[in-house]
Amino acid sequence: MIDQPAAAVLRVTRALLVAALPLALGGCLATTGSPTAAVDDESSMAASPANIASLTDVIQRNPNDPQAYNVRGTVLGRAGRHQDAIADFDKAISLDPRHAPAYANRALVHRQMKRLDAAMADYNRAIEIDANYAQAYVGRGIVYRQQNQAMQAFEDFNRAITLRANDSDAYYNRGLLYQAQSQHQYAIGDFTTAISLSRGQTEPLIARGLSHIATNNFKEAAADLDQAVNRDPQNLQAWTSRGLAYERLGDKEKAAGSYARALALRQNFEPARAGFARVGGRTGQTYQTF
Repeated sequence: MIDQPAAAVLRVTRALLVAALPLALGGCLATTGSPTAAVDDESSMAASPANIASLTDVIQRNPNDPQAYNVRGTVLGRAGRHQDAIADFDKAISLDPRHAPAYANRALVHRQMKRLDAAMADYNRAIEIDANYAQAYVGRGIVYRQQNQAMQAFEDFNRAITLRANDSDAYYNRGLLYQAQSQHQYAIGDFTTAISLSRGQTEPLIARGLSHIATNNFKEAAADLDQAVNRDPQNLQAWTSRGLAYERLGDKEKAAGSYARALALRQNFEPARAGFARVGGRTGQTYQTF
């Protein structure tokens, strides 16, 4: 049984986990303060005028190459320029209606825009074209999971793992299904595999930390969440979850420091605000986080 604070953090974390660029940890002290906006330097660089101009030049030299449009669309999508990305994927598909990557990449943009039906249609088309397209199964499984169709999602993640055993996203997302069903040992196994396969991603560490909290393995949880905040100091969920882990360990100083760092990223974030109050945190006070 997960108690109320842990359930609240787990619920919010499931809803809000997003990829963020890991940054170097700027210090070991935390105070409550104004929110800090994270800047995705990688996406900004991808969408730089010079890079877009270079990709556009490739398209101008190869106006009938669907892959050229697919590549530029991928870069635009990563940078959050969704409509421009969709236009490029549309063009790629018009040039080659069987270009499966363009469908899968367009589906990802639709998913980011909360257009789940459009995303599902594109993933289905990509899989129809290429039945062994592991990435499309992962994407479709995520849509199924977002639509609360757990069995279909589970089947897609299993299929992706069968096709590509080193797919960290498939293990991570299957782990989230296990976690949602309180099958935490299976979840921890999948998150562990995802961590071993991923390139410094933060989200599997946060997820495994939460499953360790749910199974009362607080030291293991704290170790995971220490790594998570070191990889991505701008991650709200990592700091909030770390606060809970140290709260359970009885280390109110590190718990308050972690909750304070979360509140500095987003004021009035309820799980962090409630945790900060539980451990006796005071606004404006400095806390040691490590």
